[in-house]
Amino acid sequence: VSIGNICRSPIAEAVFRKLVTDEKVENKWMTDSAAVSDWNVGRSPDARALSCLRNHGIETAHRARQVTKDDFQTFDYILCMDESNLRDLKRKSNQVKDCKAKIELLGTYDPQKQLIIEDPYYGNEKDFETVYEQCVRCCKAFLEKSH
Repeated sequence: VSIGNICRSPIAEAVFRKLVTDEKVENKWMTDSAAVSDWNVGRSPDARALSCLRNHGIETAHRARQVTKDDFQTFDYILCMDESNLRDLKRKSNQVKDCKAKIELLGTYDPQKQLIIEDPYYGNEKDFETVYEQCVRCCKAFLEKSH
């Protein structure tokens, strides 16, 4: 989860989806990404995010969506990009009965200890590449820890 679901979170979703497919465990995972805001609902990921993924041989057909109350009851994990996302998600989860999702920063899984995955929206292609590399490290570590 990120603020708008057009940069960081769709990159993380696409990376994780590729990892579980490569490991042949995709049938054990329901993977999605979402936003804490409703700013971009229905939009495709940022062109720079799509370009970055394509450069690594990954395609995505994701459309931005906002986190729903059902997400807190459906998903085992809701992983987000920064402290602001974490605060927003915890506040939303307090309004949900039977919240089963464990809400964490994706960066807590980073072997390089980069806790925050910074929003590249106002940056350049290099910033999107940095997000991609962080997501790969974090998603690999998360997948290894969780099964």
